[in-house]
Amino acid sequence: MATSWRLSAGQRLRRRQWDDECVLYNDLSGDTHLIGADALQLLLALQERPADADALARALLTAGLTEDAGEVPALLDQLERLALVEVVC
Repeated sequence: MATSWRLSAGQRLRRRQWDDECVLYNDLSGDTHLIGADALQLLLALQERPADADALARALLTAGLTEDAGEVPALLDQLERLALVEVVC
């Protein structure tokens, strides 16, 4: 069974964005992060509902934000280290 991901509880995705970059405020840590369009699209997809890496990769491919679905697991790991996403138990 594939691992599903979701936004960390309490994340509201407060952000300012332009072109391919976004400044995102982390409601849990109080930190501010500069993220790319691919990371933002992934977070917005998870805001809608939990998803596994394959579904998230399809969303990024459809949006034209990546050509390599293999990048999604590394992106999820980075967002998890920033406490923006978590594995669904």
